[in-house]
Amino acid sequence: MKVPRTISRHAALEAGLAAHELSGPGWQRICRGRYARAVDVGGLSAEQRHLLLIGAVAAGASSAAVVSHVSAAVAHGLPIWSLPLTRVHMTRNRASGARTGPRIVVHATSTEPDEVVQVGDFRVTTVARTVIDLARTVPFEQAVVIGDAALRFERTTRSELAQQLSRSAGRPGCPAARRVVEFLDGRAESPGESRSRIALHAFGFPAPELQPTIVDAEGAFVARVDFLFPTLGVVGEFDGMVKYRSNTPSGTPESAVIAEKIREDALRALGWIVIRWIWRDLDTTDRWRSRLTRAADLARQYPRSGTWHPTARI
Repeated sequence: MKVPRTISRHAALEAGLAAHELSGPGWQRICRGRYARAVDVGGLSAEQRHLLLIGAVAAGASSAAVVSHVSAAVAHGLPIWSLPLTRVHMTRNRASGARTGPRIVVHATSTEPDEVVQVGDFRVTTVARTVIDLARTVPFEQAVVIGDAALRFERTTRSELAQQLSRSAGRPGCPAARRVVEFLDGRAESPGESRSRIALHAFGFPAPELQPTIVDAEGAFVARVDFLFPTLGVVGEFDGMVKYRSNTPSGTPESAVIAEKIREDALRALGWIVIRWIWRDLDTTDRWRSRLTRAADLARQYPRSGTWHPTARI
């Protein structure tokens, strides 16, 4: 769905709308002095609503302000997990004057010309600058979700992130940003997989191989899996049934279940123990951790055949 544009109160009145109409059910106030038709707003996602808010706030902001932080991530189409989208973040290239209002957060910090790009109607911090700004200012888990996606979509590179990290030296949160960048891995294919990596690290499990390909003793393809623990003998799948169903030609739940059973039987025949988890396991991890531990204990009883091929780290 295309994000609609807002209209100023002044422009609406000049176009013939009455003041009471703007306050009625047919229109929605987006921010002070800016409105959109209610019918155009109702079906928008949270990210689309934020883009609408960016346009409304930017219309009244200084032309020197640049869309940044989480607002820049939304503008670049990066996935957002558990970050508020009620205020537009903008950065001014100056040493002071930061402020927070009902619909805007203004950051005051230096911005180089090569750190700004045009995205649609907006001047926005580059993806690399955006990832580092967020890595400095938001919790680790939320920053990793965005950073992994930026690498996965090839919107930035590790060298660009390293350069931005160097430029950020001395700014608040730089040590936290360094930890985020060291942890990023573009092979994680969804926010859930990024969160899974963080939880697995916290569990003390060995770092899994991401998206490796498993083949049998004759070299025939068996499966590409989300997570592989070669030393434990465990295959991990995050919400794998949903992902597999999207690749099933017939698309029916019954065919998906059958195909997935065949796939898992083939993995078990090679000696791998398969364990699955879903979104709610990422919020209440104790049972998931216990299941992983039991799976690793069980896998020790089975010899493994075939082999696996890694996917290069992004």
